[in-house]
Amino acid sequence: MDNITKEDLLIIGGVALKSRLFTGTGKYPSDTMIPEIIERSGSQVITVALRRVDFAAGTENVMDYIPQSVQLLPNTSGARTADEAVRIARLAKATGCGNWIKIEVISDNRYLLPDGYETVKATEILANEGFVVLPYVNADLMVARSLVAAGAAAIMPLGAPIGSNRGLRTEEMIRILIEEIALPVIVDAGIGKPSEACAAMEMGAAACLVNTAIASAGDPVTMAEAFGWAVRAGRAAFLSGTGATRKTAAASSPLTGFLGGRNR
Repeated sequence: MDNITKEDLLIIGGVALKSRLFTGTGKYPSDTMIPEIIERSGSQVITVALRRVDFAAGTENVMDYIPQSVQLLPNTSGARTADEAVRIARLAKATGCGNWIKIEVISDNRYLLPDGYETVKATEILANEGFVVLPYVNADLMVARSLVAAGAAAIMPLGAPIGSNRGLRTEEMIRILIEEIALPVIVDAGIGKPSEACAAMEMGAAACLVNTAIASAGDPVTMAEAFGWAVRAGRAAFLSGTGATRKTAAASSPLTGFLGGRNR
């Protein structure tokens, strides 16, 4: 696998990434396990909701546990409109979080589905300001095309509703995005098992973002390691090219000449 993926870097916003597993900072039993989650998973990108960060606090906060070597991806969780998302992104940059931003614009309180129209608006404004914008959206081709035109650096479609651990319920729609969109497609939200992350990578996703499935596991650190393996395995399978499927059986070894017998 190392030979296959040695030069297989994911480039986003001029940053070269070896790992294709993005992780989050929410829902862990304790923020103190974040460094080990990062180390064991191999993740090089971590997302954090700016509303969880208190730079003026005299006590520790989540930022204290994020290694300096990791690419920070602030998100606009809590934004209900494009204007709110833009304001959060600007605040993140002003407080030293860099110019990467994950746009989340959600006004639906029950299913937490993203608002495509407002997401496109926020993406265009921030991309024009020099942000590296990674928008979280439904797996919708028309919205994805609008985001490409708006200057997005990647497209992040949901696999299932946020925090549901229900897997790749939008698999066919994500497959269409992978085929039709020239930007990296990063599957975000809903993945519940390492096998599902592997499946997403096998079909050509550029990366997976996993938070709840790791944080809610009985052993989050070991689960993070499992997701790291799964993403690498899925990517290697995609690069290798999976074998053709058949409707009938095909022997792995020739049936002729078996112990001097004849093929019937």
